[in-house]
Amino acid sequence: MKIMKKKTMNTLLLLTLISSLTLVGTGCSKKQITPPTSGEGSGGNSINYPDTGSTEGTLDDTTNQKYGSFGDDDKSDAYKRQHGRSSPQFQPVFFDFDQSNIRKDMIQNIEANAQYMKSASESIVIEGNCDARGTNEYNLALGERRAINAKRYMVDLGVDGKRIRTVSYGEERPLFEGADESNYQYNRRDDFVIE
Repeated sequence: MKIMKKKTMNTLLLLTLISSLTLVGTGCSKKQITPPTSGEGSGGNSINYPDTGSTEGTLDDTTNQKYGSFGDDDKSDAYKRQHGRSSPQFQPVFFDFDQSNIRKDMIQNIEANAQYMKSASESIVIEGNCDARGTNEYNLALGERRAINAKRYMVDLGVDGKRIRTVSYGEERPLFEGADESNYQYNRRDDFVIE
């Protein structure tokens, strides 16, 4: 009886060892990973990754920008509250604190932006922005979610997603510098900028 138990235990041990080695051997093989291309699937795959062969300048290079959102800081405060840094044809979309969903009172803005895009041929960048509360990393991610949600909404309204690129500036490009809600509410926005 003891010999039979020992033989059964040895067999089980041997099977376990062989199974473990098989799993480790096949599980560690290198897999080729390719970045998703624009327009594939849903979720994170809908983010437009930059073309590696691009000759674009840096974010601070405004020499080739037709309308761009840089340099709009000389506008009046009233203008900035109404238009943010969006191109003149568009309206910004503002967000609640720590939220990336489109507010009900902003639906008319995004629908007007989508209507313009359906009748025009330009491509745009949706720039996600945040107020100064939170870490840089968190705010970059939140700004990205805001821009992606606006893009998805516009695509659902019939705009070709290939004409919309998204970028997040997080808290790095505030419209107003004050550290209170009256300023923060305008820093939490998506700007729509013609490329």
